[in-house]
Amino acid sequence: MQRSDCSFRFALIQAVLAWALATGWSIAAPAHPPTPAQPKNDYAKGENWLCRPGRTDACAVDLTTTVVAAGGAMTQEAFHTAPDAPIDCFYVYPTVSMQPGPNADMAVDAEQRGVVKLQFARFASQCRTFAPLYRQMTIAQLRKAIAGEGAGDQATAYADVVDAWKYYLQHDNHGRGVVLIGHSQGAGELTRLLQQEFDGKPLAKQLVSAILAGTHVFVKKGSDAGGTFSAIPLCRTAGQDGCIIVYNSFRAASPPAADALTGHSDDPALADACVNPANLAGGSGALKPYFAAHERGFGNTQPALQWVKGGPDVTTPFVTVPGMLSAECASNANATYLAISVHSDPSGKRADDFRGDVFTHGALRPRWGLHVVDVELAIGNLLEIVDAQAKTWQREHLHRPQR
Repeated sequence: MQRSDCSFRFALIQAVLAWALATGWSIAAPAHPPTPAQPKNDYAKGENWLCRPGRTDACAVDLTTTVVAAGGAMTQEAFHTAPDAPIDCFYVYPTVSMQPGPNADMAVDAEQRGVVKLQFARFASQCRTFAPLYRQMTIAQLRKAIAGEGAGDQATAYADVVDAWKYYLQHDNHGRGVVLIGHSQGAGELTRLLQQEFDGKPLAKQLVSAILAGTHVFVKKGSDAGGTFSAIPLCRTAGQDGCIIVYNSFRAASPPAADALTGHSDDPALADACVNPANLAGGSGALKPYFAAHERGFGNTQPALQWVKGGPDVTTPFVTVPGMLSAECASNANATYLAISVHSDPSGKRADDFRGDVFTHGALRPRWGLHVVDVELAIGNLLEIVDAQAKTWQREHLHRPQR
């Protein structure tokens, strides 16, 4: 395991925990007696959810987007929720808690609301949205763990995710198809949930797909299954359901170096998986990102971008830049990764780059790649994939699910 710079910002630690959860590695040997089991949360209480259908909550936010075309022309794109969504989406958010204790409490902080807005609220265009609060390991505890000061209570976070999932399944699902969505720590928790509740089990028939961004899934070399999951394959064709999308983003111009925070299997028969949301079958594809228009991004102290050079300010909360970015799965001696290429505007009017790297204390931290924007880079593509998968799932399940 590589050690990070001592000056972690709150999103930087996400890759470390994702690696740990995906590989089954314990962050550090406990220096203290095991933490006693914590009392269970009651997920019948609405305050224990960030998002549920039919509420004004963390998913009910302004997602209006400015489309900045090559050449600098700007138009606005409205956002619409699906009035009769045929499937559900269940989201587990990444490491964001700035609370001082080892595990977050169940208060709704700005960090949870912010990451839901960036990564999950937009999925309401395709599905009913469910996002539980959970007592995740905090940034403060993960710093201690990496310093060898005790592994902390990793069990509480996962137990909360399981309890929230089982409440949803019993009281809300009613046989509906579901997409599992997670990033980093959240993707690691969902990987374990898939292993224990779905893989090779009857519940797999309700899996529309799982989007596991910023973590690692291993497959048998030459295969799309085996390894992390025995029976759940990678998504490789448009409309394929019951499958996994997994990737870790790095700039094509700055591929993972030897000290990159990536995961590897010790089993020579296994390979690290990569699924390109811009081209499931393989090869390059155009990304459809949605970036926060006025923010620098987590772990970035550079000034916010001007999206049109010398042009008017973007007034919407989000921006998208068609044609600027493409992606392709790639491998080198250090990692398998989603390589992100930037295509500049020939006119020179539109911004030629985006904020997504980790940049602190006046220096770029390339070992993190583009981890903090894994989801935002491809969220438009992911929405199109989920739309096609939902149609497939409905055709395969002829009865209309109960509401």
